Amino acid sequence: MTIRSSLFALALSATLAHAALAAAYAASPASAVSSADHDFDVTASRFDEIRTNPARLRPFMQAFPKGADLHNHLVGAIYAEHMLDWAARDQLCVSVGGAITSAHCAAGGHDVKSGGLPAAAVIADPALYARSIDALSMRDFVPTPEDRSGHDHFFATFDRFMPATYAHEPDMLADALNQAAMDHVRYVELMISPQLMPVAGLGANAQVEDDAALNRTLASVSPRFASLVSAASAETDKMEAGARQIMRCGSPDAAPGCGVSVRYLYQTVRVLPPGMVFSQLAFGYALAEADPRFVGINIVAPEDNPVAMRDYALHMRMFHFLSARHPTVKLSLHAGELTGGLVPPEGLRDHIRQAVEVAGASRIGHGVDVLSERDPDGLLAELAQRGVMVEINLTSNDQILGVRGDAHPFMTYRAHDVPVALSTDDEGVSRGSLTNEYLRAALTYPLSYTNLRDLSRTGLEHAFAPGRSLWAQMTPFRIESACAGIAPGSDAAAGPCHDLLASSEKARLQWALEGDFIRFEHNVAAEKPL
Repeated sequence: MTIRSSLFALALSATLAHAALAAAYAASPASAVSSADHDFDVTASRFDEIRTNPARLRPFMQAFPKGADLHNHLVGAIYAEHMLDWAARDQLCVSVGGAITSAHCAAGGHDVKSGGLPAAAVIADPALYARSIDALSMRDFVPTPEDRSGHDHFFATFDRFMPATYAHEPDMLADALNQAAMDHVRYVELMISPQLMPVAGLGANAQVEDDAALNRTLASVSPRFASLVSAASAETDKMEAGARQIMRCGSPDAAPGCGVSVRYLYQTVRVLPPGMVFSQLAFGYALAEADPRFVGINIVAPEDNPVAMRDYALHMRMFHFLSARHPTVKLSLHAGELTGGLVPPEGLRDHIRQAVEVAGASRIGHGVDVLSERDPDGLLAELAQRGVMVEINLTSNDQILGVRGDAHPFMTYRAHDVPVALSTDDEGVSRGSLTNEYLRAALTYPLSYTNLRDLSRTGLEHAFAPGRSLWAQMTPFRIESACAGIAPGSDAAAGPCHDLLASSEKARLQWALEGDFIRFEHNVAAEKPL
C-alpha cells in the first residue's frame, strides 16, 4: 500500500467513525454525549501519560487538531531544501558561503564574480549541500566570530534565499498549505506583500510628520492605488491558481493542502523612510477593503532595527490615522519582539502598549517584552479586557532572542487571562512546524489536554476570518445555543444552527474543528493509529 493510499484509508476510517458518532448522536443524543465524554477523558489521560516522553508525544501532537496558524510569513515558511531545488530548476548559482544568488550558472559552469557553483552541483555534493542548508536556515547554528548571534543569522537568511523565491510564489503557497495540512491545521493567515516596492515608491519623497502632512500625502498617493490594487489581486490570483495546479486540487489525487483555508495579511516593511512606510500602510488598507482575501495588515522587519526604533511611535500614529478612515480593517502587529540588552532600556517601555492603545491592534505578534513595559500588570489587564490575542512563537523567540522556558511570558499571559495561540513565524527558517510549537509547549509548560484544545480553539476564535463566532463564550468555551445539542462537525439540518454556519465562514471553520476533535479523541480512545 502506498503512503498516499495509507493516508486515504486512515482518513476514510476517521470519517466513517465520525459519521457513526453523528448517527448515534441523532438516534440517542445522551448516549453520544456520553461516548464523546468518554473519548475525551481517555484522550486527556493518554496525554498525561506521555506528556514527558517526546518520542511518544510527537505522533499525538502531530495528529492533534490545530485550529489556525495566524503568524506565518510565507517567504520564511519554506524549507531550504525546496529553495535549492527551485534554484537548480532555474539554473541559479550558490555562493561559496552557501547563499543562493541571482546569477545564472549553466551546468558545469560557475559565477566568476562570487565563485559560486550551479545549485544543481551544490545539491549533488553532500558537504556543500549541508553548508548551504545551514546558511539558509537556523539548522545546526553555532555562533562564530563572523556569525555571532542567532538574531543576526536568522534575519540574514532572507537575503541568502530570496533570489530562489521570485518565480516560485505558487510553489511557496502549495508548500505552506501542504505543511499546514500535515499538521492538521484548518486555517492559515499568511503574510505576503504583492506590489510592495511600487507602492513604497509612491511615498519616497512624502512628508508625514503630522496629521496635516499625512492628509496631504494620502491625497497624493491614494489616486494611484486602483491600478496597484488590481495588480496585487492579479498577482495573488496567479499564485493561488498555480498552487491549486501544483496540488492538483479538484482531482482524485488532490494534495492535502487543498483542504486548508487560507487568507492573507498585507505585510508592510517598517525599516524604510517614513513616507514609504506610510504609502505601504495606506495601500494595505485599500487592498483589504477591495479584496476579501486580505483580512488585515501587519508591519514587519526587525523591531530593534535603528529605523524601526526611531520611527516606532510615528508608525503607530500612521495606523491610528488610517484606521479612523477604514475602521473595518483589522490589525495584527509585531510588537515587543525585544529583550533586555538588544535595545536600550527605554526601548522596552511601550511598544506593545502603543500597538494596542494608539494603533488599535486586535492581535499582537510575539509580545516577548511585556514584563519590561511600564505598568506591566496594568497592560496585561488591558489586553485581557480588550480581548487582544498574543501570537506566541516559542521557537523563533528562542532562536532570535534567546528567550525560552520560564523566561518566556507565555504562562504569564495565560495567568492574566490574555488570549494566546501558538504560531510558527518562519517555520522554514526555524526548521519547525506548528506541531513542533505544540510539542514544545507541552514539554515545557504545565498544560493539560484541555489547555491544548483551548489554545487550538483560541486561534480560530481570533482569526480574521469573516462572520460570527460559533462560541457564546470563551472562558470556558461554550457553544452558541443555536448549535447546542447537534453533533459537532456534522451537517446541521435546516434551522438556526444551519443558518449560522451558512452565514459565517468563521463558524464553519470552528464547527469543523470541533468535528476534528471528536474524530481525534475517538481514535485515541479506540487505540487506532494516529
